[in-house]
Amino acid sequence: MSEANLVTVRNFQMRFGDRTVIEDLSFEVKRGEVFGFLGSNGSGKTTTLRVLLGIYSATSGELLINGRPYSPEMSSFLGYLPEERGLYKKERVLDTMVYFGRLKNMPAAQAREWSLEFLKRVELADKAGERLDKLSGGQQQKVQLGVTIMNQPELLILDEPTKGFDPVNRRLMMEIIEERQREGATIILVTHQMEEVERLCDRIVLLKDGRRRLYGAVDEIKQQYGSNQIELRHDGVLKPHNRLFTILTSSSGMAMLAPKDGVSAQEVLADLVKQPSLKISRFEEKQASLDDIFVQIYGEGEEGGRA
Repeated sequence: MSEANLVTVRNFQMRFGDRTVIEDLSFEVKRGEVFGFLGSNGSGKTTTLRVLLGIYSATSGELLINGRPYSPEMSSFLGYLPEERGLYKKERVLDTMVYFGRLKNMPAAQAREWSLEFLKRVELADKAGERLDKLSGGQQQKVQLGVTIMNQPELLILDEPTKGFDPVNRRLMMEIIEERQREGATIILVTHQMEEVERLCDRIVLLKDGRRRLYGAVDEIKQQYGSNQIELRHDGVLKPHNRLFTILTSSSGMAMLAPKDGVSAQEVLADLVKQPSLKISRFEEKQASLDDIFVQIYGEGEEGGRA
């Protein structure tokens, strides 16, 4: 593995009985980047992470951290925030954080000082002496994020870190993630929030049905996949099926269209103006957002989405 890559997944296949969950998956995570690991529920993301971390064994292929399969000693430089949260609900917030700090080989005084500063940062300073089960789900999530990052791990794997947060707290969590990257951490981010991906991620991989569908730099993917989407404003009926384009969204006289391979925007316009029941008031080419691209990929051949 190149020294530029902290994580390598190569020709990974995962089967449970006669069911194939992951098929021939390969990607690399570069040191120092925020890497988006995307896909709908059931696409294979969590399974891949569990194999990477040694919880499951791969059917075939390689999943490497620092050029080696996961081993317990790697926990000293790795932080993992799973989607299924797990804290000792009957214990007090500060006691819990110090306990986990000690497990990460931090002196008790250092763990306590760091924890108090973090709780202040996330507006939970007044909850330090509270039992965890007295906190809201979002507050518990903040505490678990603190436990995950408190030893400043080199590799952070965050599975839906902002799930259930309001916009203010989501922004705060994104700021903390950005800080960790500036301080040198490599971050694998699992999220359904495409605005988080656009703000935070350098590169992404997107899975559908256990297979890789997108992989690369965010800007390059947007240019490659969605450089010629069309915003259409109209009166009248837009026919739902057309040989030249796919309708991505359509509501109240506005639609987003994606020309099919080899079809230009001018060809689409020429076809639309021939439709007697349609009056066009706006026709503009736009670069697709990641959200548009996600919807388009999951609409190819079957229904899908971000459950």
